[in-house]
Amino acid sequence: MTTTSNERAAGAILAGRRPRAQTRARDPDLSGYAERDGVRVFYEVYGDGDPTVLLLPTWSIIHSRFWKAQIPYLARHLRVVTFDGRGNGRSDRPIGGEAYTPDEFAADTLMVMDATATERSALVALSCGALWATIVAADHPERVDSVLYISPAVGLAPGHPERAVHAFDESLATDEGWAKYNSHYWQRDYLGFLEFFFAKCFSEPHSSKQIEDCIGWALETDPETLADTSRGIGLACSTESFREICARVRCPTLVIHGDADEVRPLRQGAALAEATGGELVTLEGAGHIPNARDPVKVNLLLREFIGGRHAPSATWSRARTRGRRVLYVSSPIGLGHARRDIAIADELRKLHPELEIDWLAQHPVTTMLEAHGERIHPASRQLANESGHMESESAEHDLHAFQAIRRMDELLIANFMVFHELVTAEQYDLWIGDEAWEVDYYLHENPELKTAAYVWLTDFVGWLPMPDGGAREQFVCADYNAEMIEQIARYPRVRDRAVFVGEPDDIVPERFGPGLPAIREWTEQHYSFAGHVTGFEPVTSAERAALRAELGYHDDERVCIVTVGGSGVGGSLLRRVIASFPEAKRLVPELRMIAVAGPRVDPESLPGCDGLEIRAYVSDLYRHLAACDHAVVQGGLTTGMELTANQRPFIYFPLAHHFEQSLHVHHRLRRHGAGRRMEFDRSPPEAIAEAIASELGRPVDYRKVAPDGAAR
Repeated sequence: MTTTSNERAAGAILAGRRPRAQTRARDPDLSGYAERDGVRVFYEVYGDGDPTVLLLPTWSIIHSRFWKAQIPYLARHLRVVTFDGRGNGRSDRPIGGEAYTPDEFAADTLMVMDATATERSALVALSCGALWATIVAADHPERVDSVLYISPAVGLAPGHPERAVHAFDESLATDEGWAKYNSHYWQRDYLGFLEFFFAKCFSEPHSSKQIEDCIGWALETDPETLADTSRGIGLACSTESFREICARVRCPTLVIHGDADEVRPLRQGAALAEATGGELVTLEGAGHIPNARDPVKVNLLLREFIGGRHAPSATWSRARTRGRRVLYVSSPIGLGHARRDIAIADELRKLHPELEIDWLAQHPVTTMLEAHGERIHPASRQLANESGHMESESAEHDLHAFQAIRRMDELLIANFMVFHELVTAEQYDLWIGDEAWEVDYYLHENPELKTAAYVWLTDFVGWLPMPDGGAREQFVCADYNAEMIEQIARYPRVRDRAVFVGEPDDIVPERFGPGLPAIREWTEQHYSFAGHVTGFEPVTSAERAALRAELGYHDDERVCIVTVGGSGVGGSLLRRVIASFPEAKRLVPELRMIAVAGPRVDPESLPGCDGLEIRAYVSDLYRHLAACDHAVVQGGLTTGMELTANQRPFIYFPLAHHFEQSLHVHHRLRRHGAGRRMEFDRSPPEAIAEAIASELGRPVDYRKVAPDGAAR
């Protein structure tokens, strides 16, 4: 997909619609306002390392959140200061072009440094930020250690000729192309300009998320203010005067510029590097905002250039003396991954008894790993909380999983940088990623960083739009799928083995999108199939009585287990089923219902009910499911397949808008003839009670689930 697809991606955003606030990978340690001449500027400080790096504002069309992919990584090693440029974000919006000259931004920079007790710092500037970064470095050399420029917008060399055709403040006869960079057009169609401009900023294919982010941030200001900022920048000194300012810069400088930048040509970055006596790094194929589109490379260049204390490893082992080591990255979204990953790890140890396995994981997965005695690597403490993000995205039994994962991009890049630092510092023979999306995506984007064998595991393939998502969601899902297909085709060496946890028939009979392959056909070409991984042998009818006795379940009671997975998203379903208990108990007097809160739902937050048992996290829940007479569950694959393997009747409620539960998991359960699907929004407590009563004791004959998936 070409730049045209980016324009289509931008164009699908509705006027006035702003993206919801995204979970941060790291919150600031300090924030506040500095004020100068009646204008307040909002700043944030992260970390306490040395030296300090000041991530400068760029043109006020966007605010400091455009540094979101850099802050968590840099703040683990350095002290990071950011501020919203006047005209956007939480800073003031003074009126008039004179309030937005480069000298005003330079003065704001010094004011923020003073307010944050920053005596000296490295400066990092994107686009127009190069103007005020250079002024500060030239006029206040005692405050600046170095300057790193990204895609500098400086007039030291000719710009793109098509940008010089139209006057900014004149009424034009056309709205085509760069004629949209016009104050009159902004008043008529501000969103139209934003769609055009950010499609130009991101000339790289598959940039829909970055475009959406920037449009959302740009909607936090208005066309009048933005016109003032453009006029103010236009009041910058002449090219020769700016060249003289550059000549006074004495600190080290580095320019990073893409050769596919459609906003500012590479020759401008090269001219700035020459004028400041610095170095130039050319990013081939990159557009105007590579810190958002190629964050791994930019982060590593920033860290290398700025420096900071970095202790070398205290020990080193010759290759022949090293033990066999595996780094296992298990997705934290639910507990199903942990169950199967532990089973796979146990089988690996049977093949290699001397094997050491480290886990890079986070809550709630760590709860199960710790109960199993697994070693969780200390670097796990640095991971951003993905489960918390998914919970923040949910409503009452509603989680738009695809959009939630898209909005998790800040957490994913932060967590990949944790992974990269770990595998750079320590040697592993094998990396295993169970739906570790950040590892898989950024390794394909940066294949030179792969230094060990790598196995990718997943139980679904293909992002699928929900029926009510409309054309926009269909486009974005297809675009994500297309990018993945292109990555695999270009760099098949990244995945040494891709394993589908299931059988070919478990794959949905859909296409990746218009003009894209059929999902099953493509998956069969690129994956091995392990079958489903349960981690246990199914319980036979003869064994069930003994298991029930061991767990304290009696012959004269009908046991119903209610469980909603490892995240807190299922709290609404738990409460709805608990409300159904009195009626279900009336219909089935011998009913015993046990609601399992799991590791991320506080049992005390659930309503009590006479005769109902509420339990916290149960580490061996699969045994209780094997022993029960009936279960009510969410719609996750692991729990559904555990019940299927043990031939237990159950009801499942897929989360609304959860494409995996509603489409992929539903397809697999339907193929096995397992479970009864119900919809939460059409199931009041009375309906759930009637369903429980009708399902209890119903004989089932599901398709068999082979128990050897982990070994395979």
